[in-house]
Amino acid sequence: MPSSSTQAKDSRKDPVLAPSQALWYEAPGRASLRDITRPEAEPGCAIIRTLWSGISRGTERLVFRGRIPASEYERMRAPMQEGEFPFPVKYGYSAVGLIEEGPSDWIGLNVFCLHPHQTLFSAPLSSLTIVPDPIPARRTILAANMETALNGMWDSGAGPGDRIAIVGAGLLGLLTCYLAAHLPGADVSVIDIDPSRAEIVQSFGARFVSVGEASQALGIGEADVVFHASATAAGLTTALTLGGLEASIIELSWYGDQFVAAPLGQTFHSRRLKLISSQVGQVAQSRRARWTYDRRMAKAIDLLNDPRLDALITDEVAFPELANRLPDILAAGAPGLATAVRY
Repeated sequence: MPSSSTQAKDSRKDPVLAPSQALWYEAPGRASLRDITRPEAEPGCAIIRTLWSGISRGTERLVFRGRIPASEYERMRAPMQEGEFPFPVKYGYSAVGLIEEGPSDWIGLNVFCLHPHQTLFSAPLSSLTIVPDPIPARRTILAANMETALNGMWDSGAGPGDRIAIVGAGLLGLLTCYLAAHLPGADVSVIDIDPSRAEIVQSFGARFVSVGEASQALGIGEADVVFHASATAAGLTTALTLGGLEASIIELSWYGDQFVAAPLGQTFHSRRLKLISSQVGQVAQSRRARWTYDRRMAKAIDLLNDPRLDALITDEVAFPELANRLPDILAAGAPGLATAVRY
């Protein structure tokens, strides 16, 4: 039950004259905004006016291109998805909004919900996580990715003083860097081809290393834990190269229907490397019995209470322009990190 002291933030009380709308992925490389019937608040639910939503460039790029493998159609369903893979499908999982209708003690609260891009929606109260007062609604679009990074840390077993390498300075790699750099005495390095990410890495208390310098700067086979988040075969090769004897390589990338070459010869066996899959379809076994979805998401949002994380939101688009802007936002090699959708 929310605290009565929790106040609404970033609320927008001007009347919305346009019809309620949702984004649909219609065909490979094509999306549209569809008008929707205004939802009604059923018992145990609330009506949320969306303030911001976030685009997951990795997963939504695969959805946009129709690259979700048929074997994963059910497992890849977003919690409140409509339609079926491959198309048409209403997809997304990072919405932050203001409760307009529902139980009296919830009205006016800002909440996070795993919901597609939509101006107004109904959701069960059990699926909503209250956004605490200090955390801006806009920054909260990072919550789903922060939960993934948190689970990756649990899977890794990384601890104080460890030598930690993160290959790939995209959104997930940088959030992992942020968490890893909080470990006392940890030596955290981030490897990427884009030198513009160095400033963010350094602001988090870690070291940026270019791909060409990684082996010399970090040492081949010297890392205690390596996270791979570049979603490329070259990045995976770098991650395996850096892992020390019996080190864990945490695979944070998801490749959709792509086959990825991995160098499992050479020193892979002699170093007894462990290649570990980590995504939030399953929580790390060490936490699974205790960390419910509610507890994980509340902690992920709590971890966003740091203005330095605003640097991870590098682009903003108004919702009415979203369908037309998506080809550029989700293009291969598109610049920037997280994109915030403004409603």
